[in-house]
Amino acid sequence: MALIALYCVVFGNGPWWAAVASGRSMGDPATWLFMACCFVMLVALHFFVLALPATRWTAKVWLTLIVIGTSFAVYWMRTYAVMLDPSMLRNVVSTDKREASELLTAVLAMNVVAWAVVPVAFIWWVRLDERPLLRAIGFKVAALFVSLVVAVAAVLPVSRDFTSLMRNQRELRYLVTPGNFIYSLGRNAMSDAKAVNAAKAVVGADAQRTAAAPSAKPKVFVFVVGETARAQNFSLFGYARDTNPELRTLDILAFGRVKSCGTSTEVSLPCMFSPYGRVDYDEDLIRGSEGLLHVLARAGIKVKWTDNQSGCKGLCDAAGLEYRKPDKAYAPDLCDSDECLDEVLVRTLKEDLDAVTGDTMILLHQMGNHGPAYFQRYPPGFRRFMPDCATAELRNCSADQVVNAYDNAILYTDHVLAEVIRLLSSEAERFDTAFLYVSDHGESLGESGMYLHGLPYAIAPEVQTHIPMIMWMSPGFATTSRLDMTCLKRRAAEAYSHDNLFHSLLGVLDVTTSAYKRDRDLFAPCRSGTT
Repeated sequence: MALIALYCVVFGNGPWWAAVASGRSMGDPATWLFMACCFVMLVALHFFVLALPATRWTAKVWLTLIVIGTSFAVYWMRTYAVMLDPSMLRNVVSTDKREASELLTAVLAMNVVAWAVVPVAFIWWVRLDERPLLRAIGFKVAALFVSLVVAVAAVLPVSRDFTSLMRNQRELRYLVTPGNFIYSLGRNAMSDAKAVNAAKAVVGADAQRTAAAPSAKPKVFVFVVGETARAQNFSLFGYARDTNPELRTLDILAFGRVKSCGTSTEVSLPCMFSPYGRVDYDEDLIRGSEGLLHVLARAGIKVKWTDNQSGCKGLCDAAGLEYRKPDKAYAPDLCDSDECLDEVLVRTLKEDLDAVTGDTMILLHQMGNHGPAYFQRYPPGFRRFMPDCATAELRNCSADQVVNAYDNAILYTDHVLAEVIRLLSSEAERFDTAFLYVSDHGESLGESGMYLHGLPYAIAPEVQTHIPMIMWMSPGFATTSRLDMTCLKRRAAEAYSHDNLFHSLLGVLDVTTSAYKRDRDLFAPCRSGTT
């Protein structure tokens, strides 16, 4: 047990040791004292964590899982510069088969084998002595007690320095392996168990439609949930490359200063549909409460969700709304056995529009720019920026190739969004239509050695939180919603976030409820008849 803890601390914590040593002089004896004390403390604490649940019958399996889990963690942290906090582990656990296949590469397998084969062989080679029950319990209690004493004694000489480090850089705890993924998995398990045993708290029980400008046509609002699109790579917001050639020809509102609620789909998606958002962020509260879709349905608006991603993260399941996920059988020209190109969402939208009989909200969840296999997110006709990275192993591509593949995926998203707008515009005789596109979070493309997303929000770079938001509406929708388009175009330059979505959509769809907050409704200052 102690040897495995020692092995993990020495070989599984490169990012931790680099972070601890950052800014310290290696010629200073105080630095070496601090590092030595941290080392002893980590070994003692990991011994405690590993020994606590172990028995003579479970120890070998338990330690094998820890070693293999640590080998995965070491690879992902080193390759993508991620931290294994609870939200990142929730992302990992929620990954579907397709997403997993992009991450479980041959290179990963070779790294896991190289890292884990020796300690796993050692674990199964060692013979465990059989002791009488009372003696075994006493021995274990004593070992656990001694490990805690050693951990405390080790940190005491550097307690002021260590306490300051942990207080000022709380995120460093998620670099300590395997403690990081053990803690994060345990916390998520407890949170999920609590959610399963508790009904969602009702939000907007008093929701109802208000009197609006008269209209003989149903309102149709299409909300496209983007995936991993960062605003920095949209030419609409100043990017040097023309990644939005189709959208810029349309009469859209481009909101260039928008922040996401989280840095991963697992955090952002529930948050962006909740009334609480990042300002009042509480994960348990958000996951345990109803959201926008519940309130809209309660007010009499038909809600449909079409998913080209890894699900709605519980939003549509709990709301009881219509849900579908296109597959190869539905669109063989756009789908393979694993995924569909996003143009499939335009096709499903056409069918949904044919079935509309009353005011409707249609949500389209994109595949978008989901990495690391950006090259799979767009068809050959959109390989404009070359050469592009044609592998999920980003380390095997140059920085320019990674960006080229990512930009090609943005270019394809531009096309899909423009197709949605053109379709809604063509239905102006039948419906008053509106469109909103918002990405769930951004992405790192190698800046400061970081790739993908999912860093703790407090330390996440701007590229992971600065997202695009785009809106279009038909003249009929603007009229019946009492919106001043000149005012909206002027306000598009202001700063917003996911926190505005819940309240803004309630307002623009004429839903009144005590859950609505006018100061978070970005449309309110431009809508007549509101106070």
